[in-house]
Amino acid sequence: MRARELEADQVEIEVLTSIDQIEEDQWQACACPEAADGGRPEDPFTTYRFLAALEHSGSVGPGSGWQPHHLVARDGSGVFAVAPLYAKSHSQGEYIFDHGWADGYERAGGQYYPKLQIAVPFTPATGRRFLTRPGQETRGRAALVEGAVRLAAQNALSSVHITFCTEAEAEAGREMGLLHRVTQQFHWENRAYADFDAFLATLSSRKRKNIRKERATAAAFGGTIRALTGDAIRPEHWDAFWRFYQDTGARKWGTPYLTRACFDRLHETMREDMLLVLAESDGRPVAGALNFIGRSRLYGRYWGAVEDHPCLHFELCYYRAIDFAIAHGLDTVEAGAQGMHKLSRGYLPTPTHSLHWIADPGLRAAVDHFLRAEREAVAEEIEVITAYGPFRKTAKDQEEEQE
Repeated sequence: MRARELEADQVEIEVLTSIDQIEEDQWQACACPEAADGGRPEDPFTTYRFLAALEHSGSVGPGSGWQPHHLVARDGSGVFAVAPLYAKSHSQGEYIFDHGWADGYERAGGQYYPKLQIAVPFTPATGRRFLTRPGQETRGRAALVEGAVRLAAQNALSSVHITFCTEAEAEAGREMGLLHRVTQQFHWENRAYADFDAFLATLSSRKRKNIRKERATAAAFGGTIRALTGDAIRPEHWDAFWRFYQDTGARKWGTPYLTRACFDRLHETMREDMLLVLAESDGRPVAGALNFIGRSRLYGRYWGAVEDHPCLHFELCYYRAIDFAIAHGLDTVEAGAQGMHKLSRGYLPTPTHSLHWIADPGLRAAVDHFLRAEREAVAEEIEVITAYGPFRKTAKDQEEEQE
């Protein structure tokens, strides 16, 4: 299926109903050109391996509400841009909530679903969404946006959403007329810390003591904690983690998004890019946290437990992630969506970005008005929350607060 061929530039946009319809090296050349030297990709979630694992395991596809319609931009030299695109029949697993928009539009007689989503399913992690070969960023973004909008218009779909894109993509999208949304997450930033104690030294005395107390409480749960990557992660570990994942999914969003087969697939193709932190009691895993490792970031994704132990969640999800980031020279830990409780543990509010195209002029105007007010509110909230962060205040900070 071809959404459009641009005669002047000889660009062809193709829509793929499976990532299998493109060669892996063609996708990778756009998704992670920085990994051509054999190193890690910056973003593990837009790699061919991750997206293929979702499709091949049935986590996306028929019955999931996530139907692949990936965009590919070609010219006479070959593929120069791609985007992970899905037709959505609901708004689950996105973490940028538009349920209110859908409800308002349908109350007014419109049909909000299906819609198009350029995103990584079930993954609230910031990364490039318009994946281009180096030097093709401007041209590639324009081609992919036009392809997505044209595909929506041709099929009378309500909207196109690009979620958790980079700030640079958000700026480019605004210039192309897309609506810009700003939300927030809590991220930990590595300030070239030598070790965890060096990080603690930057915190206020009360926060520093609280974290030490939490780590001591977690360590006394009666078992051991292990951080596993690569071949140290064994297939049987996924049996345990699947139980944790099901428990958390049932409590938070009803039905777990990933299938059991997805973890097996990820083990086969991406275990070198995963950090699995397990708490074991008498050799039996009782809790775990799964992270993905990027070139400069660690991405916390899933947590679960079959036993309740005080502070074990904080230790496995937040403090062990910081330990790993410091030890491996990673710049940032993204600990997932939401969570004001992360603030006192060194994770500060950080803006996240998305872009939106809406076909109906009335709905578009209403959403634009809402987003303008929301952006101002989020910016103010980030400023206020940051001021209440756990870090020690310098003399300059104190002077500014008194002004």
